[in-house]
Amino acid sequence: MATVMITDGLITIEFGLWERLFLGRSRHTIPLYAVRQAVVTERPLRLARGARKGLTVSGYTKIGIWGVLGGPRQLVAAYRNQPGAHLVLDRASSGGDFDEVLVSLPDPDRLVEAIRRVAA
Repeated sequence: MATVMITDGLITIEFGLWERLFLGRSRHTIPLYAVRQAVVTERPLRLARGARKGLTVSGYTKIGIWGVLGGPRQLVAAYRNQPGAHLVLDRASSGGDFDEVLVSLPDPDRLVEAIRRVAA
């Protein structure tokens, strides 16, 4: 499962082994100023939509990139029965890779609150 750190105005998501395999990266960094909205979601699997490049185990796991053929481009590492954080980004400010990030975390409330606190 991914871990998230906020330091020096950056959100750094470190991915676990399986996530690295299907995402093709060990980490993703987002500038805090690029986050337009941060919310906790109890069912992050439901938010991943569109054509994908990655792993789907229906109803259990989604890891990869969604929205490859159109729609919002999403970086996804989500699991069943694991709450997550849904970050809506300004794509140009975040480096141009993704419009959204969906990531399951043991305590997404802490991440979302930290983002809101820093943004305020």
